[in-house]
This record gives sequence, structure tokens and C-alpha cells, in this order.
Amino acid sequence: MHDRFARSEWFRHDRFGLFIHWGAYAVPARGEWARSFERISVEDYQRHVDAFQPDSFDPGAWADAAVAAGMKYAVLTAKHHDGFCLFDSKLTDYSTMHNGLGRDVVAEFLDAFRSRGLKVGLYYSLLDWHHPDYPAYGDAYHPMRDEVAWKDRTHDFDRYLEYLHGQVRELCTRYGQLDILWFDFSYDDLTAEKWRATELVDMVRELQPNVIVDNRLEASGAQKGSIVTDAPTPFSGDFASPEQIIPTEGVRTESGEPVPWEACITLNNHWGYNAFDMLWKPSELVVRKLVECVSKGGNLLLNVGPDAHGRFPQPAVDILREVGAWLRDNGESVYGAGASTLPKPEWGRYTQHGDTVYAHVLEAPVGPLALTPLRPDQVADIRLVADGTDLPLAGGWHSPELNENALVAFGPDQTSTYPLPDPVDTVLAVRLSGR
Repeated sequence: MHDRFARSEWFRHDRFGLFIHWGAYAVPARGEWARSFERISVEDYQRHVDAFQPDSFDPGAWADAAVAAGMKYAVLTAKHHDGFCLFDSKLTDYSTMHNGLGRDVVAEFLDAFRSRGLKVGLYYSLLDWHHPDYPAYGDAYHPMRDEVAWKDRTHDFDRYLEYLHGQVRELCTRYGQLDILWFDFSYDDLTAEKWRATELVDMVRELQPNVIVDNRLEASGAQKGSIVTDAPTPFSGDFASPEQIIPTEGVRTESGEPVPWEACITLNNHWGYNAFDMLWKPSELVVRKLVECVSKGGNLLLNVGPDAHGRFPQPAVDILREVGAWLRDNGESVYGAGASTLPKPEWGRYTQHGDTVYAHVLEAPVGPLALTPLRPDQVADIRLVADGTDLPLAGGWHSPELNENALVAFGPDQTSTYPLPDPVDTVLAVRLSGR
């Protein structure tokens, strides 16, 4: 890995994180983009801001859910596109400190997650639909983009940038060491130096030298920016951030060097709480998508949107617990592991750590499993990761053409067919002999 990615070593080890989208948009419960989609004015949105009085907000419960899931880090929306802040900013009263709640949500989040040994990050939107100096009429996303009465309004974008940079300075100086800064997002001509990105990143690096930054000062979830080139900008970021999709073959530079990346994916189909979205991804799918990310050298940042009371929806809590149960048995194939030197097998995926290849068997074989393309002499030993069971190499008298492959059976009769020990993902640790 090139030195420019050295900061992300812990990130590439931990592999699995929690994204939390929370704000005043939890009150209407139609997702974090409700203001934009429904063209809601600042004045009409204010009732939701005033009503954002979560009576069950317990960041310790959030952190416990993340630990139960086997997650190693978490990122919270300090400010989303609506401009409403979850932290005590001296630059605005539009925050949880001044809407009647009187709590610094960011500070409480950081304290709770750090106390459980988790790495912590903050999301900060470059957009701001509340600030009077953010472009409105004719913008691609602003709630007032089509409002003719706003056509002749003037704004001072430099004044907005002073606000943006000032708030990032607050986050970098008043909350201790941050592990991730997650900016979102660039679009149209609002990209790169339009945000004074070099100046912004220079400030961040001075104040938080070890923090890792995503690539969205010059990209969006559908783009990668210069991080994948051999001539990255100073603000190209420490990792790429594909959204709601897992790259076909991971992320690499033009010269083929692997780039750290993280797929940010919702647990249902919305980032912010949506009372009508019951399309939860089952734990089996989450486990398999996490493994897919790791097998391609990436991370999974899985999102949960708490409701207006501050609670994780119960289906999300249950799914996270089920994922964590699988990780407690099989975590060594995820944490510290990455893409394998072996090609993807037809029955599942490989991850690898050093000279141990982890075979993630997702499809039961008939007879013994062929660990393609490994030969028997390349395998030192095989064990079932979940309980340490030793699995000897098998023979295949009825399939002589398979005998050039390393074969393994899931029962005492090496030529019989057995169900997989774990139908979600049966993981074998295959230690290579070095031959």
C-alpha cells in the first residue's frame, strides 16, 4: 500500500462500521431529503425542528448495539443538508443546543462510543439549505430551487464558506481526537476548490493529523475523484465512498494499486428514519455483503436512522445482533483480512490474512468441496473457523479429475454430501504451505 494511504491502516483492519443519520427530519419521518423532495421552506420546516425533542435518546444504547453487531467504528451526522446541527456551534443557533433540547448530541455520541472502545467519526454536509448564503434558486437540490420569489435573492458564497470552514474547525478542536471526517458531497460546479478544499484539508490536517477523510470534497457517491488517479489532489481523501453499491472488483488507481474504500449502505432503503420503510435487509444478506466488501479489499459502513424519540428501530437492533453473532464466531476472516491472492471460487468468496486463506462457503457442494485453484500440496491444514474443528483433506475416487484440487468434506465420509455447518456463511481457515 502506498504511503499516502498509511493513515487508514486501522480502517482497513476494522472493516465494519455504523453510520447514523439523525436530525430534525426524524420528526416527519420521511427521510433526510424530505425538505428537498417536498420543497419545504425553512419556515415550514421549523415545526419539525421545534418538535425534535427525543425523550429516549441514549447514545450508550446506540454504542451497545454497534458493539453487539461486531462493528469497530461509527460515524454520526453532525450536520446534514438541512443545516440543523447536532453539536454546540458558536456560529449558529440552529442546533440541538437552542431548539429546546439543550443537548450537545455530538459530544454525547463521542463519549459513549469511545467508552466502548470504538473509533469515532463525524459526517458534515457541505450543503446547507438553511444558511442564507448557500445557493438556492436554480441549484440542483435546494428546496427553493424552483421558487420564483427566490430568483432575485442574492447570496455571498464566500461568507457561507467562512461558516463551513468555521464549523469544521469547531468539530476539529472541541471534541478530542476524531478518527474519521466524512464530508458530503460535491456536485455540478460545487466541487473541489469551490469549497476552498485545499485550505480546508490543510486546516484539518493541522488540527487532526491522524484523522482520515473521505473523497467527497471532489466527488459524490457515484464518483471517485482523483483518489483513483496517479496524480491525486491534496483533498482527494484517504478512502473512496461508493454509495448503495459494492464495486464489481473493488477500487484501484490507474496503475492498479488498491485504494481503501468503504461501501456506505442503508439497512433498509433510507438514511434518515422513514416510518413507512419496512424493507430491512436480513442479517444473512448483511453478513454476505460485508464478506463481499472484505473480499474486494473494502469496508462496509451500515446505516441506521434512529426515530424521533432517539431509538434504533427494533428490526435494526435485531438484525445487528444476528450479524454480531456470526462475527463472534467468524470475525478473524473479516477483521485484519482483505482481498485474497486467489480468484473468486464459484461456491462463495475468499478473504485472506497473511498465509491463511478464509474460504467463505455460501453454496453447499455435492460430495467434497474443491478449494480451487489450490492443489493438495499447497495446503498445510484446514479448520472450521467457528469452532476450530480440524478438517483433513479429502479424496474423490468417483471424480478423479478433481483430485488435482485440494478437497475438503464437511463430515466423516469424504465422498458423501453434508449440509453446511452454517447456512449463512461457513468459513474455513486454509493455511497455505508456501509451495
